[in-house]
Amino acid sequence: MPGPSGSTRRPAVAGRFYPADEAQCTSAARQFVRANEQTALNPNWRGAIVPHAGWMFSGAIAGEAIGTLKAARESAGRPEPQVVVVFGAVHTPIPLLRAAMDANQRWSVPGGASSVFVELSEKLEADASEMFGVDARFHQREHAVEVEVPLIQRAWPNAMLMPIEVPLIDEAPAIGRRVARLIDVMNVDAVYLASSDLTHYGPDFRFVPAGVGAAALAWAKDNDRRLLDVVAAMAVESVVPEVRDRASACGGGAIAAMLAACKEHGLASGASGDVRILRHESSDDVMLRIAPHERSDNAVGYAAVVLG
Repeated sequence: MPGPSGSTRRPAVAGRFYPADEAQCTSAARQFVRANEQTALNPNWRGAIVPHAGWMFSGAIAGEAIGTLKAARESAGRPEPQVVVVFGAVHTPIPLLRAAMDANQRWSVPGGASSVFVELSEKLEADASEMFGVDARFHQREHAVEVEVPLIQRAWPNAMLMPIEVPLIDEAPAIGRRVARLIDVMNVDAVYLASSDLTHYGPDFRFVPAGVGAAALAWAKDNDRRLLDVVAAMAVESVVPEVRDRASACGGGAIAAMLAACKEHGLASGASGDVRILRHESSDDVMLRIAPHERSDNAVGYAAVVLG
């Protein structure tokens, strides 16, 4: 059940993944949340894939996805969404067989706080306890949702937050669909984010199916592209198997849930899917720009994707 009235989740990774200083955090978020100026906007977009590494690596990529989604809504004269649902990757080393919601009423980050959509959490737990549960352990130290919160607050300062950790399970698409259907019944305007990085490649990650070196890192980016092709096709049921087989994302369950939620709304309205891959890079690509060096044997993939 939700925590005591007024309970607040405090930042767990501020000062490591993103600035702990309020002024620095809000300034960086302001710079990152920008629309992709080369992409024609589609007001039907309601979802995005956003990476969750340290902001030095992926803040601009996540901000581009959120900023483009924001601009698309504004292009149609739509107000801020009432809630931002963030399906997150699960890094907490505890077995999890269903979606985990948080017990707190608010999430605080440097520069602001967001109210949690507690009513939705309560309804999901009551109506579908086989798929959803409230378990603060999976949010207490988890970074996947937290690093997105300052960016969300910059884009939509008045929106409620709905953090949901989704493991890589077969039920992930059903989790997304259930959330979307209930939000539709509640007549709430929502956007959906999947917080996930892509392939974690190299000896540091104990994943080297193509060896090491430049060719191996190229293989890793191709591995990312296979998953992005699945997303581009809006092939919801293929996401989890693809990630299981190819280790191409840390948040495969989150991606499947987000895609299913967006597709659920699209099918209901009769709209056809539109997926845009705004940017696809690796941590090594980013570091080469910041400080030119010989390529590393390790890299993590990041993508900014908008869809609906």
